[in-house]
Amino acid sequence: MYTDAMLIEGKNAVTECIIGNSTIDKIFILKGTTDQGLVNKIKHSGVQYQFVDKAALDRMSKTKNHQGFIALVTDYKYYSIDEIVNDAYKKGSQPLILILDGLEDPHNFGNIIRTAECMGVDGILIPKNRSVSVNETVIRVSAGATTHMHISKVVNINTEIENLKKKGFWIFAAEAGGIDVAQTNMSGPIAIVMGGENTGVSQLTRQLCDARVSITMYGKINSLNVANATAMILYEINRQRKSK
Repeated sequence: MYTDAMLIEGKNAVTECIIGNSTIDKIFILKGTTDQGLVNKIKHSGVQYQFVDKAALDRMSKTKNHQGFIALVTDYKYYSIDEIVNDAYKKGSQPLILILDGLEDPHNFGNIIRTAECMGVDGILIPKNRSVSVNETVIRVSAGATTHMHISKVVNINTEIENLKKKGFWIFAAEAGGIDVAQTNMSGPIAIVMGGENTGVSQLTRQLCDARVSITMYGKINSLNVANATAMILYEINRQRKSK
């Protein structure tokens, strides 16, 4: 019935859709909901809405955890790299971009988007093929952060890396065996390449990067989930930039 749009479920995700730049076609609200605060936000937003019974929401729901609110949202609008870079400079910030090389798990993607938004990342670059795209699961896991994050889907990430280098960016691949990220100068316009869950950063992409950075670890397990590793690296970048 809704093949040309995504169903965004849950109070937080629907709230972020209203606040952000999502194109909302309609919001379905549980009859008799006690969350009048969100209902009022929906009414004041000017978005079309409809009160329905629980059975109707349950039939629509994919997650089975709609919390009484489901938004029908037009598919995610991707941005160009130039839009991301130009918007970053307009904000007066040192551009920070994430490049996800072959990420496949929507849960990892959603968590990375949420962290990236909190850590001030200006945009995320993903390849068009062999990579997860923005879908209902990604939006739900991101807690609606996709509405605030500029994401670019490109044909060839290596070509875009070369273009970013021409724009003055330093490109770092996050991999084991690199320089400790805490000992690496992370000022200026930079892009961080995070590899896929099973493949890591591809060889050609790694060769295009200016350097490799790593997280020093002390346990018996020598690897981190990509979403956790991304969070730690972004925190270190922000720590360095705030201390200067």
